[in-house]
Amino acid sequence: MVVFLFAADFDCGKDVTAILDISKARHSLQKQRRINVDFPDWMIESLDKEASRLDVTRQSIIKIWLAERLEQLTAGK
Repeated sequence: MVVFLFAADFDCGKDVTAILDISKARHSLQKQRRINVDFPDWMIESLDKEASRLDVTRQSIIKIWLAERLEQLTAGK
């Protein structure tokens, strides 16, 4: 819900900086590499449904979830 409201406010040109947590911001000048991953149809459909609900792209939801999981693994060590 918050993601949708944020996106809607941003799209309307409203100032959304007050609700951003700058302390968690990261610079993404990291080198990007392209990979190919094959997913079963049911997984793509689920990814697309969740991405649509959050108003982000399929690629974004995959990156977000992978980053969260990798951070959890790193924090658990």
